[in-house]
Amino acid sequence: MPRRGLTLPARWLLLGICLLLSLLILTYLLECAPPPDHSSSMPGVGGEPYGKDYYQVLLQEQEERYMTRATNLKRQIAQLKQELQEMSEKLKLLQEKKTSDVRGHLGTKDQEPNDILEYLHSQIDKAELSTGVKLPSEYAVVPFESFTATKVFQLEMGLTRHPEEKSVRKDRRDELTEVIEAGLEVINNPDEDDDEHDENGAILPRDAYHENDFIEGLYRTEKDKGTQYDLFYKKENSDKYWHVTLFRPFGPLMKVRSAAIDTANIIINIVVPLSGRTEAFARFMQNFREVCIEQDKRVHLTVVYFGQESLTEVKTILETISSETNFFNYTIVPLDEEFARGHGLDIAVRSWIKGNVLMFFCDVDVYFTADFLNTCRLNASPNKKVFFPVVFSLYNPAIVYGNADLAPPIEHQLIHKKDTGFWRDFGFGMTCHYREDFLSIGGFDLDVKGWGVEDVHLYRKYLHSELIVVRTPVAGLFHLWHEKLCDDELTPDQYRMCMQSKAMNEASHAHLGMLVFREEIESHLLRKQASQTNNKPAV
Repeated sequence: MPRRGLTLPARWLLLGICLLLSLLILTYLLECAPPPDHSSSMPGVGGEPYGKDYYQVLLQEQEERYMTRATNLKRQIAQLKQELQEMSEKLKLLQEKKTSDVRGHLGTKDQEPNDILEYLHSQIDKAELSTGVKLPSEYAVVPFESFTATKVFQLEMGLTRHPEEKSVRKDRRDELTEVIEAGLEVINNPDEDDDEHDENGAILPRDAYHENDFIEGLYRTEKDKGTQYDLFYKKENSDKYWHVTLFRPFGPLMKVRSAAIDTANIIINIVVPLSGRTEAFARFMQNFREVCIEQDKRVHLTVVYFGQESLTEVKTILETISSETNFFNYTIVPLDEEFARGHGLDIAVRSWIKGNVLMFFCDVDVYFTADFLNTCRLNASPNKKVFFPVVFSLYNPAIVYGNADLAPPIEHQLIHKKDTGFWRDFGFGMTCHYREDFLSIGGFDLDVKGWGVEDVHLYRKYLHSELIVVRTPVAGLFHLWHEKLCDDELTPDQYRMCMQSKAMNEASHAHLGMLVFREEIESHLLRKQASQTNNKPAV
Protein backbone atom coordinates (compact mmCIF):
# COMPACT_ATOMS: atom_id res chain seq x y z
CA MET A 1 0.00 0.00 0.00
CA PRO A 2 1.59 3.29 -1.02
CA ARG A 3 2.45 5.91 1.82
CA ARG A 4 0.32 9.06 1.88
CA GLY A 5 1.95 12.59 1.90
CA LEU A 6 3.93 14.96 -0.27
CA THR A 7 6.65 13.75 -2.54
CA LEU A 8 10.22 14.81 -1.87
CA PRO A 9 10.35 17.41 -4.70
CA ALA A 10 7.11 18.97 -3.46
CA ARG A 11 8.49 19.32 0.04
CA TRP A 12 11.60 21.04 -1.23
CA LEU A 13 9.45 23.42 -3.26
CA LEU A 14 7.28 24.32 -0.26
CA LEU A 15 10.35 24.93 1.88
CA GLY A 16 11.80 27.25 -0.76
CA ILE A 17 8.57 29.28 -0.89
CA CYS A 18 8.57 29.73 2.91
CA LEU A 19 12.17 30.90 2.88
CA LEU A 20 11.41 33.36 0.09
CA LEU A 21 8.43 34.80 1.98
CA SER A 22 10.55 35.15 5.12
CA LEU A 23 13.20 37.00 3.17
CA LEU A 24 10.62 39.34 1.66
CA ILE A 25 9.13 40.12 5.09
CA LEU A 26 12.56 40.83 6.57
CA THR A 27 13.42 43.11 3.67
CA TYR A 28 10.12 45.00 4.13
CA LEU A 29 10.72 45.49 7.81
CA LEU A 30 14.22 46.79 7.20
CA GLU A 31 12.97 49.25 4.60
CA CYS A 32 10.10 50.53 6.82
CA ALA A 33 12.16 50.99 9.98
CA PRO A 34 12.74 54.69 10.93
CA PRO A 35 16.24 56.07 10.45
CA PRO A 36 18.39 56.17 13.53
CA ASP A 37 18.62 59.46 15.51
CA HIS A 38 22.40 59.83 15.75
CA SER A 39 22.07 62.95 17.87
CA SER A 40 20.45 61.11 20.79
CA SER A 41 21.15 57.43 20.21
CA MET A 42 23.76 55.45 21.99
CA PRO A 43 25.50 52.57 20.23
CA GLY A 44 24.63 49.14 21.48
CA VAL A 45 26.32 45.87 21.07
CA GLY A 46 28.42 45.73 17.92
CA GLY A 47 27.72 49.47 17.26
CA GLU A 48 23.97 48.91 16.47
CA PRO A 49 21.88 52.05 17.28
CA TYR A 50 18.76 50.03 18.19
CA GLY A 51 20.09 47.97 20.99
CA LYS A 52 18.69 47.45 24.50
CA ASP A 53 20.40 50.53 25.90
CA TYR A 54 18.78 52.71 23.25
CA TYR A 55 15.24 51.71 24.26
CA GLN A 56 16.09 52.14 27.96
CA VAL A 57 17.21 55.70 27.22
CA LEU A 58 13.95 56.39 25.36
CA LEU A 59 11.95 55.01 28.27
CA GLN A 60 13.89 57.12 30.77
CA GLU A 61 13.30 60.28 28.74
CA GLN A 62 9.58 59.52 28.57
CA GLU A 63 9.44 59.03 32.35
CA GLU A 64 11.26 62.30 32.94
CA ARG A 65 8.82 64.08 30.64
CA TYR A 66 5.83 62.72 32.57
CA MET A 67 7.45 63.55 35.90
CA THR A 68 8.01 67.13 34.77
CA ARG A 69 4.38 67.42 33.66
CA ALA A 70 3.14 65.95 36.95
CA THR A 71 5.28 68.43 38.90
CA ASN A 72 3.80 71.33 36.90
CA LEU A 73 0.27 70.09 37.50
CA LYS A 74 0.92 69.75 41.25
CA ARG A 75 2.27 73.31 41.33
CA GLN A 76 -0.81 74.61 39.48
CA ILE A 77 -3.14 72.74 41.85
CA ALA A 78 -1.33 74.24 44.84
CA GLN A 79 -1.68 77.73 43.35
CA LEU A 80 -5.41 77.19 42.72
CA LYS A 81 -5.88 75.98 46.30
CA GLN A 82 -4.10 79.07 47.60
CA GLU A 83 -6.23 81.38 45.44
CA LEU A 84 -9.40 79.59 46.58
CA GLN A 85 -8.37 79.99 50.21
CA GLU A 86 -7.63 83.67 49.70
CA MET A 87 -11.01 84.17 47.97
CA SER A 88 -12.82 82.38 50.82
CA GLU A 89 -11.10 84.56 53.40
CA LYS A 90 -11.94 87.65 51.38
CA LEU A 91 -15.63 86.71 51.14
CA LYS A 92 -15.71 85.96 54.86
CA LEU A 93 -14.09 89.31 55.65
CA LEU A 94 -16.58 91.15 53.46
CA GLN A 95 -19.49 89.38 55.14
CA GLU A 96 -18.14 90.25 58.61
CA LYS A 97 -17.65 93.87 57.60
CA LYS A 98 -21.16 94.03 56.16
CA THR A 99 -22.66 92.64 59.38
CA SER A 100 -20.72 94.90 61.74
CA ASP A 101 -20.93 98.08 59.71
CA VAL A 102 -22.95 98.16 56.52
CA ARG A 103 -21.30 101.40 55.50
CA GLY A 104 -17.70 100.42 56.10
CA HIS A 105 -17.19 97.43 53.87
CA LEU A 106 -16.14 99.23 50.73
CA GLY A 107 -14.01 102.40 50.78
CA THR A 108 -15.28 105.21 48.65
CA LYS A 109 -18.55 105.30 46.78
CA ASP A 110 -16.76 105.89 43.51
CA GLN A 111 -14.74 102.67 43.79
CA GLU A 112 -15.42 100.30 40.91
CA PRO A 113 -16.80 96.93 42.14
CA ASN A 114 -14.37 94.08 41.53
CA ASP A 115 -16.89 91.24 41.77
CA ILE A 116 -20.61 90.63 42.16
CA LEU A 117 -20.50 90.56 45.96
CA GLU A 118 -18.75 93.91 46.20
CA TYR A 119 -21.22 95.34 43.71
CA LEU A 120 -24.22 94.18 45.75
CA HIS A 121 -22.70 95.59 48.92
CA SER A 122 -21.98 98.85 47.15
CA GLN A 123 -25.70 99.13 46.37
CA ILE A 124 -26.48 98.73 50.06
CA ASP A 125 -23.81 101.29 50.91
CA LYS A 126 -25.40 103.86 48.60
CA ALA A 127 -28.95 103.35 49.92
CA GLU A 128 -30.39 105.43 52.77
CA LEU A 129 -30.36 102.65 55.36
CA SER A 130 -28.23 103.74 58.31
CA THR A 131 -27.98 107.51 57.96
CA GLY A 132 -30.14 110.14 56.34
CA VAL A 133 -29.31 111.88 53.08
CA LYS A 134 -29.67 115.64 52.75
CA LEU A 135 -32.43 116.40 50.26
CA PRO A 136 -33.27 119.76 48.62
CA SER A 137 -37.06 119.64 49.15
CA GLU A 138 -40.09 117.45 49.85
CA TYR A 139 -40.30 116.59 46.16
CA ALA A 140 -37.03 114.65 46.38
CA VAL A 141 -38.35 112.20 48.98
CA VAL A 142 -38.86 108.57 47.97
CA PRO A 143 -41.89 107.64 50.10
CA PHE A 144 -42.46 104.25 51.67
CA GLU A 145 -45.56 102.15 51.18
CA SER A 146 -46.87 100.09 54.07
CA PHE A 147 -48.31 96.60 54.07
CA THR A 148 -49.69 93.86 56.28
CA ALA A 149 -49.96 90.17 55.55
CA THR A 150 -53.09 90.80 53.47
CA LYS A 151 -53.15 94.47 52.38
CA VAL A 152 -50.96 97.14 50.82
CA PHE A 153 -51.42 100.87 51.54
CA GLN A 154 -49.96 102.94 48.73
CA LEU A 155 -49.68 106.56 47.64
CA GLU A 156 -49.28 106.17 43.90
CA MET A 157 -52.59 105.77 42.14
CA GLY A 158 -53.46 104.46 38.69
CA LEU A 159 -55.82 102.29 36.71
CA THR A 160 -55.18 99.20 38.83
CA ARG A 161 -54.04 100.87 42.06
CA HIS A 162 -56.19 101.99 45.00
CA PRO A 163 -55.43 103.59 48.40
CA GLU A 164 -55.83 100.15 49.95
CA GLU A 165 -55.67 96.92 48.01
CA LYS A 166 -55.16 93.24 48.43
CA SER A 167 -52.18 91.89 46.58
CA VAL A 168 -53.99 90.81 43.43
CA ARG A 169 -50.94 90.74 41.19
CA LYS A 170 -49.02 87.52 41.57
CA ASP A 171 -45.59 89.17 41.43
CA ARG A 172 -46.47 91.53 44.28
CA ARG A 173 -47.97 88.68 46.30
CA ASP A 174 -44.93 86.47 45.78
CA GLU A 175 -42.56 89.34 46.54
CA LEU A 176 -44.11 90.23 49.91
CA THR A 177 -44.51 86.57 50.89
CA GLU A 178 -40.83 85.96 50.15
CA VAL A 179 -39.82 89.02 52.14
CA ILE A 180 -41.90 88.04 55.19
CA GLU A 181 -40.45 84.52 55.11
CA ALA A 182 -36.92 85.90 54.73
CA GLY A 183 -37.47 88.07 57.81
CA LEU A 184 -38.63 85.02 59.79
CA GLU A 185 -35.50 83.17 58.67
CA VAL A 186 -33.32 86.00 59.99
CA ILE A 187 -35.08 85.99 63.39
CA ASN A 188 -35.26 82.21 63.83
CA ASN A 189 -31.70 81.52 62.63
CA PRO A 190 -29.70 84.44 64.03
CA ASP A 191 -26.04 85.18 63.48
CA GLU A 192 -23.77 85.26 66.50
CA ASP A 193 -23.97 89.07 66.57
CA ASP A 194 -27.78 88.90 66.82
CA ASP A 195 -27.90 86.59 69.86
CA GLU A 196 -29.17 88.01 73.14
CA HIS A 197 -27.15 87.32 76.28
CA ASP A 198 -27.92 87.35 80.01
CA GLU A 199 -25.81 89.02 82.70
CA ASN A 200 -23.36 86.11 82.69
CA GLY A 201 -22.89 86.18 78.93
CA ALA A 202 -24.94 83.05 78.26
CA ILE A 203 -27.10 83.04 75.13
CA LEU A 204 -30.77 83.51 75.98
CA PRO A 205 -33.24 81.11 74.36
CA ARG A 206 -35.39 82.62 71.62
CA ASP A 207 -38.98 81.73 70.78
CA ALA A 208 -39.65 80.66 67.22
CA TYR A 209 -41.56 83.24 65.19
CA HIS A 210 -44.19 82.35 62.60
CA GLU A 211 -46.10 84.06 59.81
CA ASN A 212 -48.89 85.04 62.21
CA ASP A 213 -46.36 87.06 64.22
CA PHE A 214 -45.78 89.47 61.33
CA ILE A 215 -47.39 92.82 62.23
CA GLU A 216 -46.57 95.28 59.46
CA GLY A 217 -43.89 96.32 57.02
CA LEU A 218 -42.63 99.25 54.97
CA TYR A 219 -40.93 99.18 51.61
CA ARG A 220 -39.68 101.59 49.00
CA THR A 221 -37.68 101.26 45.80
CA GLU A 222 -34.86 103.57 44.79
CA LYS A 223 -34.70 102.88 41.08
CA ASP A 224 -30.93 103.13 40.82
CA LYS A 225 -30.18 101.04 43.91
CA GLY A 226 -32.85 98.55 44.94
CA THR A 227 -35.72 97.93 47.33
CA GLN A 228 -35.60 98.38 51.10
CA TYR A 229 -37.89 96.45 53.45
CA ASP A 230 -38.46 97.22 57.14
CA LEU A 231 -40.36 94.37 58.80
CA PHE A 232 -41.86 94.19 62.30
CA TYR A 233 -42.76 90.98 64.15
CA LYS A 234 -44.32 90.56 67.59
CA LYS A 235 -45.63 87.74 69.73
CA GLU A 236 -49.17 88.07 71.05
CA ASN A 237 -49.40 89.70 74.51
CA SER A 238 -45.84 90.99 74.24
CA ASP A 239 -44.41 94.50 73.94
CA LYS A 240 -41.22 93.26 72.29
CA TYR A 241 -40.91 93.72 68.53
CA TRP A 242 -38.32 92.31 66.16
CA HIS A 243 -37.30 94.81 63.49
CA VAL A 244 -35.65 93.24 60.44
CA THR A 245 -34.27 95.34 57.59
CA LEU A 246 -33.73 93.66 54.24
CA PHE A 247 -32.48 95.07 50.97
CA ARG A 248 -32.87 93.73 47.46
CA PRO A 249 -30.07 95.38 45.42
CA PHE A 250 -31.62 94.34 42.12
CA GLY A 251 -30.39 90.86 42.98
CA PRO A 252 -30.92 88.34 45.80
CA LEU A 253 -32.18 89.56 49.18
CA MET A 254 -29.39 90.49 51.56
CA LYS A 255 -29.66 90.99 55.29
CA VAL A 256 -28.72 94.44 56.55
CA ARG A 257 -29.45 94.10 60.28
CA SER A 258 -31.77 92.57 62.84
CA ALA A 259 -32.64 94.05 66.23
CA ALA A 260 -35.23 93.67 69.00
CA ILE A 261 -37.29 96.73 69.99
CA ASP A 262 -39.00 96.74 73.37
CA THR A 263 -41.84 99.28 73.26
CA ALA A 264 -43.12 98.60 76.79
CA ASN A 265 -41.49 101.71 78.26
CA ILE A 266 -41.71 104.07 75.30
CA ILE A 267 -44.07 106.88 76.35
CA ILE A 268 -45.65 109.03 73.65
CA ASN A 269 -46.42 112.64 74.46
CA ILE A 270 -49.38 113.50 72.20
CA VAL A 271 -49.41 117.26 71.63
CA VAL A 272 -52.62 118.94 70.40
CA PRO A 273 -52.78 122.69 69.64
CA LEU A 274 -56.33 124.03 70.03
CA SER A 275 -58.43 127.18 69.88
CA GLY A 276 -62.17 126.86 70.44
CA ARG A 277 -63.79 123.86 68.69
CA THR A 278 -64.92 122.21 71.93
CA GLU A 279 -67.24 119.82 70.09
CA ALA A 280 -64.34 118.49 68.02
CA PHE A 281 -62.20 118.26 71.17
CA ALA A 282 -64.88 116.21 72.95
CA ARG A 283 -64.92 113.82 69.99
CA PHE A 284 -61.11 113.64 70.02
CA MET A 285 -61.09 112.84 73.74
CA GLN A 286 -63.55 110.01 73.21
CA ASN A 287 -61.11 108.44 70.76
CA PHE A 288 -58.22 109.21 73.13
CA ARG A 289 -60.04 107.54 76.00
CA GLU A 290 -60.78 104.32 74.06
CA VAL A 291 -57.33 104.00 72.47
CA CYS A 292 -54.81 105.64 74.80
CA ILE A 293 -56.32 105.23 78.27
CA GLU A 294 -58.15 101.91 77.95
CA GLN A 295 -55.85 100.10 75.50
CA ASP A 296 -52.32 101.51 75.14
CA LYS A 297 -51.80 103.11 78.60
CA ARG A 298 -48.36 104.53 77.67
CA VAL A 299 -49.20 108.10 76.70
CA HIS A 300 -49.13 111.64 77.99
CA LEU A 301 -51.48 114.30 76.60
CA THR A 302 -50.43 117.92 76.20
CA VAL A 303 -53.10 120.41 75.11
CA VAL A 304 -51.87 123.87 74.10
CA TYR A 305 -54.92 126.16 74.23
CA PHE A 306 -54.98 129.59 72.62
CA GLY A 307 -57.26 132.30 74.04
CA GLN A 308 -59.75 132.37 76.89
CA GLU A 309 -62.93 131.51 75.03
CA SER A 310 -64.14 127.96 75.80
CA LEU A 311 -61.03 127.28 77.92
CA THR A 312 -63.24 126.34 80.88
CA GLU A 313 -65.15 123.82 78.76
CA VAL A 314 -61.92 122.20 77.59
CA LYS A 315 -60.69 121.89 81.18
CA THR A 316 -64.04 120.39 82.20
CA ILE A 317 -63.79 117.72 79.48
CA LEU A 318 -60.29 116.78 80.62
CA GLU A 319 -61.22 116.71 84.31
CA THR A 320 -64.31 114.61 83.67
CA ILE A 321 -62.40 111.93 81.76
CA SER A 322 -59.62 112.05 84.32
CA SER A 323 -61.99 111.40 87.22
CA GLU A 324 -63.84 108.63 85.38
CA THR A 325 -60.71 106.76 84.28
CA ASN A 326 -58.10 107.76 86.90
CA PHE A 327 -55.98 109.17 84.10
CA PHE A 328 -53.75 112.03 85.26
CA ASN A 329 -50.99 112.03 82.59
CA TYR A 330 -52.08 115.22 80.90
CA THR A 331 -51.01 118.84 80.82
CA ILE A 332 -52.89 121.88 79.59
CA VAL A 333 -50.82 124.89 78.52
CA PRO A 334 -52.99 128.04 78.21
CA LEU A 335 -51.71 130.80 75.93
CA ASP A 336 -53.57 134.09 75.90
CA GLU A 337 -52.68 134.95 72.33
CA GLU A 338 -53.72 134.40 68.73
CA PHE A 339 -53.61 130.83 67.42
CA ALA A 340 -50.32 129.82 65.77
CA ARG A 341 -49.89 126.08 65.46
CA GLY A 342 -46.11 126.03 65.15
CA HIS A 343 -45.67 128.34 68.12
CA GLY A 344 -47.98 126.22 70.27
CA LEU A 345 -46.18 122.99 69.45
CA ASP A 346 -42.82 124.65 70.09
CA ILE A 347 -44.04 125.79 73.54
CA ALA A 348 -45.19 122.23 74.32
CA VAL A 349 -41.81 120.74 73.38
CA ARG A 350 -39.82 123.21 75.46
CA SER A 351 -42.12 122.92 78.47
CA TRP A 352 -41.44 119.17 78.76
CA ILE A 353 -38.68 118.57 81.32
CA LYS A 354 -38.79 114.78 81.76
CA GLY A 355 -36.14 113.74 79.27
CA ASN A 356 -35.97 112.88 75.60
CA VAL A 357 -39.58 111.82 75.10
CA LEU A 358 -41.19 110.62 71.86
CA MET A 359 -43.66 113.29 70.72
CA PHE A 360 -46.61 112.93 68.37
CA PHE A 361 -47.80 116.25 66.92
CA CYS A 362 -51.51 115.72 66.38
CA ASP A 363 -54.57 117.76 65.36
CA VAL A 364 -57.97 117.69 67.03
CA ASP A 365 -59.59 116.30 63.87
CA VAL A 366 -57.34 113.24 63.70
CA TYR A 367 -58.59 109.77 64.62
CA PHE A 368 -55.96 107.11 65.38
CA THR A 369 -55.83 103.50 66.50
CA ALA A 370 -53.72 101.66 69.08
CA ASP A 371 -51.79 100.03 66.23
CA PHE A 372 -50.78 103.47 64.97
CA LEU A 373 -49.23 104.33 68.34
CA ASN A 374 -46.95 101.30 68.05
CA THR A 375 -46.18 102.24 64.44
CA CYS A 376 -45.13 105.64 65.76
CA ARG A 377 -42.83 103.99 68.32
CA LEU A 378 -41.28 101.66 65.76
CA ASN A 379 -40.52 104.25 63.08
CA ALA A 380 -39.03 107.03 65.20
CA SER A 381 -35.63 106.57 66.79
CA PRO A 382 -33.62 109.17 68.75
CA ASN A 383 -30.74 110.71 66.77
CA LYS A 384 -31.60 108.45 63.84
CA LYS A 385 -35.15 108.53 62.42
CA VAL A 386 -38.23 110.75 62.35
CA PHE A 387 -41.65 109.62 61.16
CA PHE A 388 -44.00 111.66 58.95
CA PRO A 389 -47.05 109.41 58.45
CA VAL A 390 -49.45 110.12 55.61
CA VAL A 391 -53.01 110.26 56.98
CA PHE A 392 -56.10 109.07 55.12
CA SER A 393 -58.37 112.09 54.84
CA LEU A 394 -62.11 111.37 54.80
CA TYR A 395 -64.44 113.26 52.45
CA ASN A 396 -67.56 115.18 53.43
CA PRO A 397 -69.98 112.46 54.63
CA ALA A 398 -72.95 114.50 53.35
CA ILE A 399 -71.64 113.96 49.81
CA VAL A 400 -70.26 110.45 50.24
CA TYR A 401 -73.42 109.05 51.86
CA GLY A 402 -75.93 111.42 50.26
CA ASN A 403 -77.12 112.96 53.52
CA ALA A 404 -75.14 114.01 56.59
CA ASP A 405 -78.02 112.96 58.88
CA LEU A 406 -77.93 109.42 57.46
CA ALA A 407 -74.14 109.03 57.57
CA PRO A 408 -72.91 105.98 59.53
CA PRO A 409 -71.00 106.40 62.83
CA ILE A 410 -67.41 107.59 62.51
CA GLU A 411 -66.04 104.11 63.30
CA HIS A 412 -67.88 102.77 60.23
CA GLN A 413 -66.60 105.55 57.97
CA LEU A 414 -62.96 104.50 58.44
CA ILE A 415 -62.65 102.80 55.05
CA HIS A 416 -59.80 103.19 52.54
CA LYS A 417 -61.73 103.68 49.29
CA LYS A 418 -61.46 106.16 46.42
CA ASP A 419 -64.94 107.52 47.11
CA THR A 420 -64.52 107.83 50.89
CA GLY A 421 -61.18 109.65 51.12
CA PHE A 422 -57.60 110.06 49.90
CA TRP A 423 -54.04 109.93 51.16
CA ARG A 424 -53.12 113.44 52.25
CA ASP A 425 -49.65 113.29 50.71
CA PHE A 426 -49.33 117.10 50.71
CA GLY A 427 -49.83 117.32 54.50
CA PHE A 428 -46.92 117.12 56.95
CA GLY A 429 -48.62 118.11 60.21
CA MET A 430 -48.67 114.66 61.83
CA THR A 431 -45.16 113.92 63.09
CA CYS A 432 -43.53 111.35 65.40
CA HIS A 433 -40.09 112.43 66.56
CA TYR A 434 -38.00 112.72 69.69
CA ARG A 435 -37.74 115.98 71.58
CA GLU A 436 -33.97 116.35 71.21
CA ASP A 437 -34.13 115.79 67.44
CA PHE A 438 -36.76 118.52 67.14
CA LEU A 439 -34.61 120.94 69.14
CA SER A 440 -31.39 119.99 67.34
CA ILE A 441 -32.74 121.15 63.96
CA GLY A 442 -34.11 124.39 65.39
CA GLY A 443 -37.80 123.48 65.60
CA PHE A 444 -40.49 125.47 63.79
CA ASP A 445 -40.05 128.72 61.93
CA LEU A 446 -41.84 130.91 64.49
CA ASP A 447 -42.18 133.78 62.03
CA VAL A 448 -44.95 131.81 60.26
CA LYS A 449 -48.42 132.75 61.49
CA GLY A 450 -51.80 131.16 60.93
CA TRP A 451 -52.53 128.11 58.80
CA GLY A 452 -50.08 125.85 56.99
CA VAL A 453 -46.52 126.28 55.71
CA GLU A 454 -44.86 125.82 59.12
CA ASP A 455 -45.19 122.03 58.78
CA VAL A 456 -43.52 122.08 55.38
CA HIS A 457 -40.64 124.14 56.76
CA LEU A 458 -40.13 121.66 59.61
CA TYR A 459 -40.23 118.76 57.16
CA ARG A 460 -37.60 120.43 55.00
CA LYS A 461 -35.37 120.99 58.02
CA TYR A 462 -35.41 117.28 58.73
CA LEU A 463 -34.68 116.54 55.08
CA HIS A 464 -31.67 118.85 55.24
CA SER A 465 -30.37 117.03 58.34
CA GLU A 466 -28.67 113.64 58.52
CA LEU A 467 -31.70 112.00 60.12
CA ILE A 468 -33.65 109.38 58.18
CA VAL A 469 -37.13 110.66 57.28
CA VAL A 470 -39.72 107.88 57.06
CA ARG A 471 -42.70 108.94 54.96
CA THR A 472 -45.46 106.38 54.36
CA PRO A 473 -49.25 106.00 54.38
CA VAL A 474 -50.53 104.53 57.64
CA ALA A 475 -53.69 102.43 57.91
CA GLY A 476 -54.58 103.49 61.47
CA LEU A 477 -54.49 107.28 61.03
CA PHE A 478 -57.50 109.22 59.70
CA HIS A 479 -58.28 112.89 59.26
CA LEU A 480 -61.99 113.43 59.91
CA TRP A 481 -63.83 115.82 57.65
CA HIS A 482 -64.71 119.28 58.91
CA GLU A 483 -65.59 122.43 57.12
CA LYS A 484 -62.48 124.40 56.36
CA LEU A 485 -62.49 128.19 56.69
CA CYS A 486 -59.75 130.24 55.08
CA ASP A 487 -59.01 133.51 56.89
CA ASP A 488 -58.63 136.70 54.86
CA GLU A 489 -55.60 137.58 56.98
CA LEU A 490 -53.57 134.77 55.37
CA THR A 491 -50.87 135.58 52.83
CA PRO A 492 -51.76 134.89 49.16
CA ASP A 493 -49.70 131.67 49.17
CA GLN A 494 -51.27 130.48 52.41
CA TYR A 495 -54.77 131.34 51.22
CA ARG A 496 -54.24 129.48 47.94
CA MET A 497 -52.99 126.41 49.81
CA CYS A 498 -55.95 126.60 52.17
CA MET A 499 -58.45 126.75 49.30
CA GLN A 500 -56.77 123.85 47.50
CA SER A 501 -56.99 121.82 50.68
CA LYS A 502 -60.64 122.80 51.09
CA ALA A 503 -61.50 121.64 47.55
CA MET A 504 -59.68 118.34 47.95
CA ASN A 505 -61.40 117.63 51.28
CA GLU A 506 -64.96 117.73 49.95
CA ALA A 507 -65.33 114.68 47.72
CA SER A 508 -63.74 112.45 45.12
CA HIS A 509 -63.29 113.51 41.51
CA ALA A 510 -66.37 111.49 40.49
CA HIS A 511 -68.59 112.93 43.23
CA LEU A 512 -67.46 116.49 42.52
CA GLY A 513 -68.16 115.93 38.84
CA MET A 514 -71.69 114.81 39.64
CA LEU A 515 -72.20 117.98 41.69
CA VAL A 516 -70.83 120.23 38.94
CA PHE A 517 -73.01 118.64 36.27
CA ARG A 518 -76.07 118.17 38.49
CA GLU A 519 -78.18 120.63 36.50
CA GLU A 520 -77.34 118.94 33.21
CA ILE A 521 -78.20 115.54 34.68
CA GLU A 522 -81.52 116.79 36.07
CA SER A 523 -82.37 118.52 32.78
CA HIS A 524 -81.66 115.32 30.90
CA LEU A 525 -83.91 113.39 33.27
CA LEU A 526 -86.75 115.93 32.83
CA ARG A 527 -86.46 115.74 29.02
CA LYS A 528 -86.64 111.95 29.12
CA GLN A 529 -89.69 112.03 31.36
CA ALA A 530 -91.41 114.60 29.12
CA SER A 531 -90.59 112.55 26.04
CA GLN A 532 -92.06 109.44 27.59
CA THR A 533 -95.22 111.36 28.58
CA ASN A 534 -95.70 112.75 25.06
CA ASN A 535 -95.21 109.36 23.45
CA LYS A 536 -97.62 107.65 25.81
CA PRO A 537 -100.69 106.46 23.82
CA ALA A 538 -104.03 108.05 24.68
CA VAL A 539 -106.50 105.87 26.57
